Amino acid sequence: MQFTSDIVKEIPFNPVSAHSLSRQIADQIRNAILEGSLRADDRLPTEGELAQRFNVSRPTIREALKRLAAQNLVRSKRGPTGGTFIQTPDLLALSESLASTTTLLVGFESFTWDEVTQTRLEMEKTCARLAAAQRTEKDIEQLEATLKTQANETLSAEELCVSDVQFHRQIANATGNKMMSYLMSSVIEALQPATNLAAFRHRSHAVIYDQHRRLLDAIIDQHEEEAASVMDEQVNYMAQQLSDARKAHNQANQS
Repeated sequence: MQFTSDIVKEIPFNPVSAHSLSRQIADQIRNAILEGSLRADDRLPTEGELAQRFNVSRPTIREALKRLAAQNLVRSKRGPTGGTFIQTPDLLALSESLASTTTLLVGFESFTWDEVTQTRLEMEKTCARLAAAQRTEKDIEQLEATLKTQANETLSAEELCVSDVQFHRQIANATGNKMMSYLMSSVIEALQPATNLAAFRHRSHAVIYDQHRRLLDAIIDQHEEEAASVMDEQVNYMAQQLSDARKAHNQANQS
């Protein structure tokens, strides 16, 4: 569906002030997308038309479109049928952005570690139950392959962390719930690595592997509460290791 001039007139674009013009324009177009006035594959007016409607210069419009492109909300196409089009949301890109934002907030201690642990515990237990109920043969194959990697006792702490993140990401995907998988990106890709790398000197590779093995067995057997119980055990185990790591760090700084 292409965007015609008649349709454009129906969108309530508002006048903008002199402060951060490009941002205000980008925000108005973004809001039109969120409200459904603009949909995927709709074509925006030309730079000249937008400049006239907003009463700004073309460079300001270009800057606004760059902002939207950086958010993966629009794409450009050249040629006779080209223009700037509304972009279908990319879940992977958005989930990476969510994880990056959460990592930043954790780094600035916007959340306490108790809040981090509680959030991870509740969401991961829900994922474990859903994965046990909804998993497919493909999900099991992927989890088994990751667990096989973890069986290698020579894995470095960083390699184990990467594999651990992958394992929990696969459990989230095995829920069959795209919304859950998307939200879990902030817990898995952001909170879990921070927890793992802070505690890796205090945790046991063998313990982690054993917990993952029992967790996967429960998922395979579709024992929902058993899967949630093992997940509870692992999250609390990691929380304790993190606490020990932080105490050791503080003691070292005081000595």
